[in-house]
Amino acid sequence: MSSPRLEVDLRKIRHNTRTIVDSLKIRGICVTAVTKAACGHPAIARAMLDGGAAGLAEARLSNVKRLRQAGTTSPITLIRTPMLSQADDVVEVCDASYNTEISVISALAAAALRQKTVHDIVLMVEMGDRREGIMPQDLGDVARRVVDMPGVALKGIGANFACLSGIAPTAAKMQVLSALANDIEGQCGPFIETVSGGNSANLPWAFGACATGRINDLRIGEAILLGVDPVTGDQIGGMYRDAFTLVAEVIETDAKSVHPLVGNSDHTLAKIRLVPDISKITRIILAIGHQDTDAAGLSMPAGTTLIGATSDHLVIGTKNPTLRVGSEMRFNMNYSAVMRAMAAPDIQTNLRHDRGPPNAHDVDGPSKHLASV
Repeated sequence: MSSPRLEVDLRKIRHNTRTIVDSLKIRGICVTAVTKAACGHPAIARAMLDGGAAGLAEARLSNVKRLRQAGTTSPITLIRTPMLSQADDVVEVCDASYNTEISVISALAAAALRQKTVHDIVLMVEMGDRREGIMPQDLGDVARRVVDMPGVALKGIGANFACLSGIAPTAAKMQVLSALANDIEGQCGPFIETVSGGNSANLPWAFGACATGRINDLRIGEAILLGVDPVTGDQIGGMYRDAFTLVAEVIETDAKSVHPLVGNSDHTLAKIRLVPDISKITRIILAIGHQDTDAAGLSMPAGTTLIGATSDHLVIGTKNPTLRVGSEMRFNMNYSAVMRAMAAPDIQTNLRHDRGPPNAHDVDGPSKHLASV
């Protein structure tokens, strides 16, 4: 089997999706599954839908087109503000889009009129993360302009947390977002169908005891794919965190000191993280590097230590060598490592347990009880 490769267990992704969907359903919240880290891989998207996701969300139009070309007919929302230059394509392949700029919404409206359709608009509100969003005091004015614009329909509002500034969602912020939905309805008239409270970082709030208010949608990607709380990095109880495994091949193994034998003036080498001062280790080099994944996002197997990485080499050390040239090593991954590996052209994606029964509950997974552990 070729390497490097990603082994993706679709049964675990279905299980993680179903576990979150069932838990949030009790709270009146549906799940929009985010496929951007998987680069819109159709089989991974299908596993999320089989697990009960109400629809899909993507950040890149190329990934949406990949899904549509594979026959995906479920609702797809573009969650990054559309590029002005792509308005026609957005309307053609996306059911809805998240927006902050009235000029972009106007272009989407014009494209929808040309295509004799109506494109749904979700307005993003700035709630502290300082990435994208309309300031709350300006939301009413923008909403009124959208309502008066032929070709588009105001579907909802949303907010983002714990991405750029690391601002975590709180019950107070969710109450404000709910109040904004009520205010918009009072000012504009149309019912706000979707109030999207955020992403995987919202799960501790959503699983808590606080009232959910008007929040009825969360955009979940990382928690489904990796089974972790993105804010703390803790595993979510009842979830798999090893749906993705990176496999790389050993191309060199030798015993040598970890310290350089000669001086080096290259300041970039200062970033290499050396193992503690030990006299001899077995240094193993694998055929993978920064060009393929986020080396810092790989979990080292037991008994090994990361020495460093370059564009196409990963160097690790161990005192108990069991690997030889041609052997393979397996790594669990964080979100950044998965995202970069899925986009790397030289990494093959191998699927396990493909085409599971739609909406089937996994009977051999971990406990369905959800809690951070």
